[in-house]
Amino acid sequence: MKTEETTLDKIRTRPRFKMFTHLSKEEYAENLSKYLKEHKGEFSGNVNKEVATICVETKYDNYWKPRLSLRIEAEEDDIVIRGVFGPSSAVWTFFMFLYFSFSILWMTFFTMYYVEKQIKSYEFPWALNASFLMLICIAATYAAARFGQSKAKDEMQKLRKFAEESTLQFEKKI
Repeated sequence: MKTEETTLDKIRTRPRFKMFTHLSKEEYAENLSKYLKEHKGEFSGNVNKEVATICVETKYDNYWKPRLSLRIEAEEDDIVIRGVFGPSSAVWTFFMFLYFSFSILWMTFFTMYYVEKQIKSYEFPWALNASFLMLICIAATYAAARFGQSKAKDEMQKLRKFAEESTLQFEKKI
């Protein structure tokens, strides 16, 4: 098994990695299901031959409870397993909504300021300050995501270990 990870993959809002294996899609999905059943108290998830979603069982459920999405793809002689860490889809959608909204508002306020400067109008003196406020809101949203990631660091490491062990355990048997 070979693993790839870049520096960019570590600083993203949703960190990711890539593994290569010689197992077929069906074998990998079956082995992943077996490994999940063997570690039932520690992990829960959903597995099929294309995608698997795994999460760590904990007594609490915070906004950044990480989930590991494994996408299984065939490439030439190998199977590529792409892993992406992230929160639940509801939390991810909410964060993307915030980024989108604050970005649109920033562009609107900055455009208002710029047009006002060009036509020498003074109807929107607050537009530049509002655009800076939107940049602060974007930074705060990013900081909240990074804070959630740091709180869930241990769970993400368990999920990464799960992905590696579940692949290595069955590759050694072949």
